[in-house]
Amino acid sequence: MKKRSRTEYTLLNTFAGIVGYALNTVVGFVCRMIFVQCLSADYLGVNGLFTSLLSMLSLAELGIGSAVVFALYKPLAENDEAKIASLVRLYGAAYRIIGLAVAAVGLALMPFLNLIIQSQPAIQESIYLLYAVNLFNTASTYFFSYRSSLIVAAQQNYIVAAVNYMVTICQSILQIVALLLFRNYMAYLLIQSLGVFVNNVVVSRIAVKKFPYIKKKDVQPLPKAERKQIFSNVRDLTFYKISGLLVNSTDNILVTFFDGLTVTGIASNYTMLVNTLNSLLSLLFNGLTASIGNHNVTENKDSQFEMFRFLNLMNFWIFGWGALGIIFCSGDLVELCFGADYVMGFEIPLVMALNFYTVGMMNAVWTYKHTLGLFRYGRFLQIGTGILNIIFSILLGRSWGVFGILLATTLARGMTNLWYDPFVVMKHGFFRSPWIYLKRYCCNLVVLLIAGGVCWIVFRFVGGSALVRSLIKIVLCSLITNCVFLVAFFETPEFEKLKQVVHNVRSILLKR
Repeated sequence: MKKRSRTEYTLLNTFAGIVGYALNTVVGFVCRMIFVQCLSADYLGVNGLFTSLLSMLSLAELGIGSAVVFALYKPLAENDEAKIASLVRLYGAAYRIIGLAVAAVGLALMPFLNLIIQSQPAIQESIYLLYAVNLFNTASTYFFSYRSSLIVAAQQNYIVAAVNYMVTICQSILQIVALLLFRNYMAYLLIQSLGVFVNNVVVSRIAVKKFPYIKKKDVQPLPKAERKQIFSNVRDLTFYKISGLLVNSTDNILVTFFDGLTVTGIASNYTMLVNTLNSLLSLLFNGLTASIGNHNVTENKDSQFEMFRFLNLMNFWIFGWGALGIIFCSGDLVELCFGADYVMGFEIPLVMALNFYTVGMMNAVWTYKHTLGLFRYGRFLQIGTGILNIIFSILLGRSWGVFGILLATTLARGMTNLWYDPFVVMKHGFFRSPWIYLKRYCCNLVVLLIAGGVCWIVFRFVGGSALVRSLIKIVLCSLITNCVFLVAFFETPEFEKLKQVVHNVRSILLKR
């Protein structure tokens, strides 16, 4: 198997992710627009609700994936085939058990759906049948996905991304045809099931072809000490999983409980726009993660910290830009794509942008926390984040509805991991003062507020149709934000690192 440099792997992962995601987003967006036109808002609500419920079932994974991927970095760097095969064997056995557990727990939850959906939704199909199909999609993935993690850990996520996006684009096209011909949600859902199955099988076979030794019959079990270390990491990651589910997967459930499926469906259009942007930007970091893991096991602390500072600036640049886009452009985009009836008050994109920015700014921190193996720090605090989110959501949701539930997420994170995780990475990962990070964070925030203020003043004079407003605002927001950021950071060491990276990338591309 041909070995590439970390920069080449990063470029391939990022390029495949961005191009594939861009195409997938365009097709998916068209599919969403047709979905809105062909089916009622309650179907959007059902879609969002079941996604949240089944995401909570992924708690059964308990962080095994992240722990095993971390354990794979070193043997992959050393080409230790025996160790890799042993890890994958352990991973596969665990995931088969998890898949069965998810299916069992999911079926046990079916009788309680009527407690969440208190009024009969305007849909034709049985709510229980729709839930069962969604459950199959979730549970079946566990029987295949463990092999894709090996490809990702080997810095070849571009392969997984390419297959995923090709299958998903074909799936979306078939769903568009089914919606236009039949206006039937069940047909839409069954096509999704077929797409999930095909994607899992194809990626699994590619993993076996690239790493044939994982299928050997004489694979030895891991030594007891190594299994103990992995399960120790799994235990620590379990708290992160619980926290993530309590924070990220409860909003739609609570919105449905307080305001009904229709409001959940309307809000989900904004959520889809934000998640689309978040996923696109996160691709940059997903493409880097395995390379950072490899960098950490081969380079010293000074080199690691230099790379962290660079990534933190890039993190701010792209998520700050995106946050201002959400605040000033999302309402016009929703009106353009789904109609004026789906537009919500300005406070909704504002609080969504706040969540988007605060979480996005943690990407570099979380990448290093996981690739440095700092799982055990703050594991109990993560549970506090989830509990606080639910308490604040109930209290604020009663008075302020969707806005209160979204604001609760920001408050819960701000009181816990938004300050603690950077502290851990700085102190225990790089052995440096956390104040270095805090000062840079505050400076970045001031720069973002300046860019936002300029956008707010300029956009007061923008008028016209939804299409005209959307185009003008997107262009102006991009120009203003990037000009302000460029002036603010042009003389920094991190920007010098960016110029060096750009030079290296250009050299690689020209060599090709």
